[in-house]
Amino acid sequence: MSALFWVVWTALGACVGSFLNVCILRWPVDESVVRPRSRCPRCQRMIRWYENIPVLSWLALRAKCAGCGLPISARYPAIEALVGAGWLAAGLAFGPTFTAIRVAVFGTILLGIAITDLEHYLIPDGFTVSGLIWVLVTAFAALAFNEASPFAGPLDAIVGACAGAGAIAIIGWLGEAALKREAMGFGDVTLMAFAGAALGPLKALMTIFAGAALGAVVFVLIVMPIVRLRGAAPGSATDAAPPAQGAPADDASPTTDHRGVPLVPFGVFLAPAALIVLLWGDQAMAWYLRTMLP
Repeated sequence: MSALFWVVWTALGACVGSFLNVCILRWPVDESVVRPRSRCPRCQRMIRWYENIPVLSWLALRAKCAGCGLPISARYPAIEALVGAGWLAAGLAFGPTFTAIRVAVFGTILLGIAITDLEHYLIPDGFTVSGLIWVLVTAFAALAFNEASPFAGPLDAIVGACAGAGAIAIIGWLGEAALKREAMGFGDVTLMAFAGAALGPLKALMTIFAGAALGAVVFVLIVMPIVRLRGAAPGSATDAAPPAQGAPADDASPTTDHRGVPLVPFGVFLAPAALIVLLWGDQAMAWYLRTMLP
């Protein structure tokens, strides 16, 4: 394919990333992503079309709102550039195919899920329900293209959605029984329905395992050392977050446990794990069978 094709393809991905910014900003607060038009969240000035060109407008405006002059977060162009790069990578890996579009959209939705769960400790249904519908519809549509694809077929997609949602719901129930508090949000259940539909039942279970392993590594190697450096060692009473208004004094805050140690939202790890399993799950499974079994 010509260089111009890949430039247009990447620009399309960046435009999708621009829309993803809207979803990340509005869905957690139950706002429509269609109306009203994009606006500055501080001065409420409507953003003109030429001020909304991915990455380029941010650079042209020198990272400042044209209305109030306040800074525009670098997160917006960063997400646009990341999604554009992801679309380019999908295109180069799978060629200009229907499968490349499916991979690119799947990764875009997972990115939105990871960011909102990290920031708000919730996974909006807008991501998971629309993602589930997209995966199921494209599973049937892919039959017409007859392409080699890492996605599950129609039957496995339906079974995988049930297996992923069911497995994470059971894990959440067991965790709640052990910890005497909510251990898994419903957003994780719908996330695994979406991911399971893309991956099939076996890889859905692999995703949960990979997400848990990734979360454990990050918690042990990054979160706990930061907590200790801040003097928030487990058992310390001075660093525990203050209770929410109206909550008992010994309750943990929504983002910390009873010792003041930060809770890490599971969707932040399930999302990248799902993409990793989609792209390299077969190789990982083959390596495991070749290495671990006689």
